[in-house]
Amino acid sequence: MTARDEVLARIRTANRSGAPGQAGPPADDPDARYRTRGELSGQALLDLLAARLTDYRAIVHVVTPAALPAEIDAALRRRGARTVVVPPALGLPLPDFAAVIIDSGDSGDSGDSGDSGELTARDLDGMDAVVTRAAVAIAETGTIVLDGAPDQGRRAISLVPDYHLCVVAAEQVVHLVPEGVTRLANVAGRPLTWISGPSATSDIELERVEGVHGPRTLEVLLVAG
Repeated sequence: MTARDEVLARIRTANRSGAPGQAGPPADDPDARYRTRGELSGQALLDLLAARLTDYRAIVHVVTPAALPAEIDAALRRRGARTVVVPPALGLPLPDFAAVIIDSGDSGDSGDSGDSGELTARDLDGMDAVVTRAAVAIAETGTIVLDGAPDQGRRAISLVPDYHLCVVAAEQVVHLVPEGVTRLANVAGRPLTWISGPSATSDIELERVEGVHGPRTLEVLLVAG
C-alpha cells in the first residue's frame, strides 16, 4: 500500500464512522485510525505538552501551586513588565511592582469600543504584558485554547500586547484535539482563541517573522503537583 492509499483509507474510515445512520468500524478494528481518546495521562501528558510548546518557541515552566505566586512575579520581572493587563476575574496573585490594569470589557465581543472599562487597541498596545488563565490545553499539538471566560478575557487582550503569560492547570491538559473539542462543547458559541506558540508567519522565502498576528513571546506556567 502506498502512502496515498493509506491516507485515503483513513479518510474513508473516518467518514464511515461519522456518517448518519451508518455504523462505524469496531473499536478493535486496526484500520480505525482516527483517535478520539488519547492514551497518555499524568506526567507523560504534561511532558508532551511542554515539549510541543517548546518546539513552538514558547517558554515553559512546570511549577507547583505553592510556587505559582513567586513564578508569576519572576516571569514578569524577567520581562521587565511595568504595565500588565488582566481579565476581570483572573484570580491569581500579581506583583506589586507593576501597574495592573483590569480590562472589564465584554469577553464575547472582539471589538475595541472603549465602553464599560474595555481598553482600546491603542491602550492594549501600550501594555507590557497580559496574564490569563486557559480553558484547555492539547498536548499532541501544543495548543492552548482560551474561551473568553472571565479568567481569560476577550480575545483582544491576549492578541495585542507583545508578551502573554498564560497559567495552565494540569487538569486542563488533554492528549488529543477531539478531547479538547469535547471539553469546549458548552462554550462553542463563544469566540475561541487557539494558541500554538508565539504568533509567527513566514514569507515565500521561509523567513520567519514573529509577532505579526499576536504576541512575540508566549510564556506558560504549567501548574502540577
